[in-house]
Amino acid sequence: MKLIENPNKSDWSALLKRPTQTIGDIEATVNAVFNDVAKNGDKAIEKYTTKFDGVSLHSNVVTQEEINKAVALVDENLKSAIQLAKSNIEKFHSAQKTDRVFVETMSGVSCWQEKRPIQKVGLYIPGGTAPLFSTVLMLAVPAQIAGCKEIVLCSPPNKEGNIANEILYAAQLCGVTKIIKVGGIQAIAGLTFGTASIPQVYKIFGPGNQFVTVAKQLATQHGVAIDMPAGPSELLVMADDSANAAYVASDLLSQAEHGADSQVILVTTSNDFAKQVSEEVENQLEQLPRIEMATVSISNSKLIVVKDFETALELIDTYGPEHFIVATENDDFFIENISNAGSVFIGNYTPESAGDYASGTNHTLPTNGFSKAYSGVNLDSFQKSMTFQKISKEGIQNIGDAIELMAEAEGLQAHKNAVTLRLNDLKTN
Repeated sequence: MKLIENPNKSDWSALLKRPTQTIGDIEATVNAVFNDVAKNGDKAIEKYTTKFDGVSLHSNVVTQEEINKAVALVDENLKSAIQLAKSNIEKFHSAQKTDRVFVETMSGVSCWQEKRPIQKVGLYIPGGTAPLFSTVLMLAVPAQIAGCKEIVLCSPPNKEGNIANEILYAAQLCGVTKIIKVGGIQAIAGLTFGTASIPQVYKIFGPGNQFVTVAKQLATQHGVAIDMPAGPSELLVMADDSANAAYVASDLLSQAEHGADSQVILVTTSNDFAKQVSEEVENQLEQLPRIEMATVSISNSKLIVVKDFETALELIDTYGPEHFIVATENDDFFIENISNAGSVFIGNYTPESAGDYASGTNHTLPTNGFSKAYSGVNLDSFQKSMTFQKISKEGIQNIGDAIELMAEAEGLQAHKNAVTLRLNDLKTN
């Protein structure tokens, strides 16, 4: 990892740049796939599955028989672990339910707000180098709690034309209504336009590589909502001499192994601690099965030494990490003042991997600095807030004059007339 000591603020932008391609580099590919799927449906889906995943499928819809076989093959201990994680995720997301908000803004004028589920949602579950069955829990559990009627899951098939057994087990455990063997850009396009085998949905969720991220952004141009722009994973750790260097190194590597375009950063007030962590990273890296991928990621990552906590906080908020671990002698300073982070992990015994799997919080989080404006996935992500209002005869008389005056001032006579007719009727009755 590259060590940078007390960088000038003018250099922060370049220093904190993510190792990602620009949208322009991949936008043409995404557009071409989208246009093909919009025009040719499942025929295009089949073509791109063969091209990108290296397998030709007779059908891309997972059958109940396939699900049953997969469930039987999952290790019983792993099933128990998945069930424990599901239980914690259910508890945390169920606690996010809110009551109806009702207020009488003035006599005779009642306004209220209620949450309603998004009826059709699409869940994208990466397969690739690591089939992320944990993401099924993170997306399908709140979708089920919210009451979504159609929960469509897309995940790329392996070379044998199958989806990982663990993904299928988690999907059936969490109430997914349809599972499709399709990945990448073509999966997002299929969910956007709908095909003979892939239902069109109203909102798409889930992480993915940069091609998937751009595809999701393109989906919004076709009237489909998305959870957030979520690309390659990232972690920033704020630690000082009070932290455990081995723990910090293990956390950095846990994110680095996600992919070659992942980024991890250590911010610290101690030069000696930075060097200890660097040594630990090198030692632990040698023991990892995914050493090649993690090594590339580590080469894009940095150890940044700053003079004090205030400078550290400003730098961290400038970066806006997806995951933020704080392990210092004064964690409360960061907990109380951090503004931009997807999810925060506090203290020496809170590894980021706890949030990735089983603590209960959601691991589908904004990356690439989007934590400055976006929240991670939560129960509200699967719901819409609808407002209602009811005005009585007394109410329209109380509020009517104000509406008429405002409508006339804006030159919208028909708006005014909709009130005037009602007020005149009340005067004559």
